[in-house]
Amino acid sequence: QIIKDLNVVWFCGLPDAMPGDMIDIDMDALDGEGVVRLSNADFLTRPLRLVPHEALALVVALRALREAGGDRERQAVDRALTKLESAAGEAAEAAAAVDIRVDPVDQAIRTAVDTALHENRRMHLRYYVPSRDETTERDVDPLRLVFSAGQVYLEAWCTGVREVRFFRLDRMTAAEVSQEAASPPSGAGRTDLSKGVFKPSTDNPLAVVELDPSARWMADYYPIEDSDELPDARLRITLRVRDTEWLVRLILRVGGGATVVEPADIAEAVRERARQALANYSSV
Repeated sequence: QIIKDLNVVWFCGLPDAMPGDMIDIDMDALDGEGVVRLSNADFLTRPLRLVPHEALALVVALRALREAGGDRERQAVDRALTKLESAAGEAAEAAAAVDIRVDPVDQAIRTAVDTALHENRRMHLRYYVPSRDETTERDVDPLRLVFSAGQVYLEAWCTGVREVRFFRLDRMTAAEVSQEAASPPSGAGRTDLSKGVFKPSTDNPLAVVELDPSARWMADYYPIEDSDELPDARLRITLRVRDTEWLVRLILRVGGGATVVEPADIAEAVRERARQALANYSSV
């Protein structure tokens, strides 16, 4: 989102300004150093004041970052929050009413991840994969931590599959810092997350799911290809499915609020799994 906003700044300047008078941004510094450098912007002698809804959004975002961050990050976030809340006034008070929840992460795992990132060292993970209901072991070279949809992820180069992967910290059952230095390939850059962590491939099959009002959140939480409004505030969505088992578990998790329309094999898998669950329940 920041990069998108900076690309808009290219076209900003004083009224009636010519193209050469617009604000200039050193995008090479942003890509290489992670630093934003502006030039040709002498008229911006002081920062603009935040309007209430902007201050509210920043306070909530910083509080979420504080919950998800490690000890090093919390110190910097606390300092920024103190300044922002002092300047925000009533907007900061409104932010206190927002309930921020981040799934808890084992402190030993969080410390190991932070250490590996700051010391540029390889890690050995035991990682639970819910779609297959199994725990895997992986050696990874950490790249960064990211916060998305209420979850904290480690973006890392997985040496086993030789790809950049995302690992939810709350699904790590063990994390060890190796003495070996991390050595991801030069092409293993940070992933563009403007559309979320999960990016389905066009090779993944399509599934059509109808959602009751109680399950419409799925359309916001997961990337979808298309959506159509239905009577009674229901919604039909089309999404790509990389793992059939993942969709079956998701549909069962929302109870009767979601129904697979297509493909038929996934719809039947959901029904069969539901029948098994009912049979197991009745035998108790």
